[in-house]
Amino acid sequence: MEFTLHKAVSRGFADHGWLKSAHTFSFANYYNPERIHFGVLRVLNDDYVAPGMGFGMHPHENMEIVSIPLSGELEHKDSMGNISTIKKGDIQVMSAGTGINHSEYNPNQKEPVKFLQIWVIPNKKNVTPRYDQITLNLEDKKNKLQQILSPNPADEGVWIHQNAWFHIGKFENKQTETYTLRNKENGIYIFLLEGRLSINGQELERRDGLGIKKTEAINLIALENNTEVLLMEVPLSN
Repeated sequence: MEFTLHKAVSRGFADHGWLKSAHTFSFANYYNPERIHFGVLRVLNDDYVAPGMGFGMHPHENMEIVSIPLSGELEHKDSMGNISTIKKGDIQVMSAGTGINHSEYNPNQKEPVKFLQIWVIPNKKNVTPRYDQITLNLEDKKNKLQQILSPNPADEGVWIHQNAWFHIGKFENKQTETYTLRNKENGIYIFLLEGRLSINGQELERRDGLGIKKTEAINLIALENNTEVLLMEVPLSN
């Protein structure tokens, strides 16, 4: 088993006033040659958008883009005519494919929105763009890992053009869970949203990230109540 630890304070930080963003991997003005990606996981941004502010219409292509709200609301509009608002418990996905324009806006004039923006390099280029979102049953992540993304449109959660599986779980102190990889050639990237967690003896604190290679399964132990974790199994090469 091979670990790569990314402490929360080691991330790149951008403060634009209305937008505060922590970058696990190189993004925009943050560049670290040792932190370009983890396999096909290209972007993991921890974003804060001030009340009434947001990203104007902008383009993407040939990327799978997943948004996970942590608090507040995020309004989405795109060039396909989709208009929607997502909040905690929702998962949003876009396959940018041949090209899509979209905007993201915090419609609340009093409360900020906090969300994760995740980009995954697809295994198919120039697909027809698409948009989807789902609302999770939050009880399904209590003391277990709830699948939120897979390669299969008929499976639980949203789907993307990549052999990746995402899970989210919220655990009470000393609760344990074992995760077995769907594909033993893949790697796992753990992002700890809240609390403290031990993974095969490696301890993580809030907002730490951990890349794991050369294993077929991992063991998770929550070290305090309300420990919330995002687990991303991804191919190590495209």
